[in-house]
Amino acid sequence: MAKREVVCEIEVTTSVIGGKWKPLIIYYLGEEGTKRFGEIKSYLSMISHKTLTSQLKDLEKENIVIRTVYPDVPPRVEYELSNKGKTLLPILELMCEWGEKNMGDRYKLIKNLCE
Repeated sequence: MAKREVVCEIEVTTSVIGGKWKPLIIYYLGEEGTKRFGEIKSYLSMISHKTLTSQLKDLEKENIVIRTVYPDVPPRVEYELSNKGKTLLPILELMCEWGEKNMGDRYKLIKNLCE
């Protein structure tokens, strides 16, 4: 498999956690621990089922999230951060701090995950 060429290291990071939802999924799992699909969907209430499924698959492919399927009836699936995923938490914490300091009057916070 050919390696993807990148301009700099920041591009690697943004390709793994870029977009609106991936950082929120990672931070939520980091703060709250192992969660089922429905719990993640409930927290990120504006995300569609299809988008959440896609984002979780991408994060699993990058070894950021671990997906565990239990042989229950009905099947139970849980998601948790991998050790690699946990290394992203300090970056996301800095993003929380920056966002809090720079929110100003343009934004209205509806959920406060960053405490």
